[in-house]
Amino acid sequence: MLQIRHIRQLITCVGSAPRRGKDQRGIDIIQDGAVVADGEKIVFAGPERELPASLASAAGSTVIDGRGRSVVPGFVDGHTHAMYAGDRRDELRRRLGGATYAQIASEGGGIVSTVRATRAASEGELVDATRPRLKEMLACGTTTAEVKSGYGLDVASEMKMLRAIRRLAGEQPIDLVPTFMGAHEFPMDYRNRREEYVRLVIDEMIPAADGLAEWCDVFCETGVFTPDESTRILQAGAARGLKPRIHADELGPSGGSQVAAAVGARSADHLIFVGEDGIRAMRDAGVVATLLPNAAFYLKLGRFAPARALIDAGVPVALATDVNPGGGFSPSMPFAMTMACFAMGLTFEEALVAATINGAYSLDCDASVGSLEAGKLMDAVLIDGDAIDLIRVGAPTIHAVVKRGKVFPTSDLQPPTSNL
Repeated sequence: MLQIRHIRQLITCVGSAPRRGKDQRGIDIIQDGAVVADGEKIVFAGPERELPASLASAAGSTVIDGRGRSVVPGFVDGHTHAMYAGDRRDELRRRLGGATYAQIASEGGGIVSTVRATRAASEGELVDATRPRLKEMLACGTTTAEVKSGYGLDVASEMKMLRAIRRLAGEQPIDLVPTFMGAHEFPMDYRNRREEYVRLVIDEMIPAADGLAEWCDVFCETGVFTPDESTRILQAGAARGLKPRIHADELGPSGGSQVAAAVGARSADHLIFVGEDGIRAMRDAGVVATLLPNAAFYLKLGRFAPARALIDAGVPVALATDVNPGGGFSPSMPFAMTMACFAMGLTFEEALVAATINGAYSLDCDASVGSLEAGKLMDAVLIDGDAIDLIRVGAPTIHAVVKRGKVFPTSDLQPPTSNL
């Protein structure tokens, strides 16, 4: 057994999912808490004084002293593009010099640049390139993450990406949730043949992704996929058992939030330009708003999603990093929480719920992760000091990460120090 005892602050995030409205900030802080796991699963989480003697004295237990430390559920990162090849840091330098995302994309950069590199990479090369990114995410407390395809944009390359995601799911600690996103962009040779590419996604890619992916995603945006095209693709995916989610209203009011509501998507993501009609539609349909403040920050969009309005309207809010080569440069869920608090007006409690149980619900895995309670996986983050110290950007506040009952000290997850 693994026991973490006499925890300074234990925040379990126990309760029904998803949390919305005032309930999103309703978390209890247990002083002098304890969490016990038998193998991969939790058997007790609560006050130290309520820990059964049979567990407290179990022979052969590994006991971690929680004095001076806080424990929260492992973070669930519900939106990433962590699987890719190539390097677009030159575009970052250009954006810092004043170039816009749209300008760079129109010149053959952006997503299509990564498509070229990803198509050229082998499955093994994609696995090797992605593994260090996942290690960085684990060091930041992420224990479950969604990973999308979408940088292949042809049948062979999209399936190569999904196979690589499946391989990595068994080769490193983070539980990975695979999403098919062949509708991430129109390839250059289909720019004047939009309908042909939509048919390719529907007739060939989606059937091939059946058994490799759990979700189907579309970039619904002006200049990319229209609301009608997005609806057709998501409905085709749902007919093959791929649950719908959508990139919505990121660069402008694209109508993606209404599409999410109409197709019954579990999550609509980004939502920087979502309007009141979209918010109402999402609320009424029970769609989660997965917000990605890191991306808005790095893309220099000058605004963030209206998180406060979403929560006040009763839409459940989740957070994710949007790890990607062009605008998701931080693997850190604590950084996303910080941005949510200081750029989008969330309380710390709302941000923590968004990064844990609501994130788990957005991926339909809240029955097993997202909170610390008996029967769920022992996924946890150990923090030096109070839990709110997570938002001290740059401070080494995470002491260790626990995934399926195995402890990963963050000191073991850092890259080796150079001798130069």
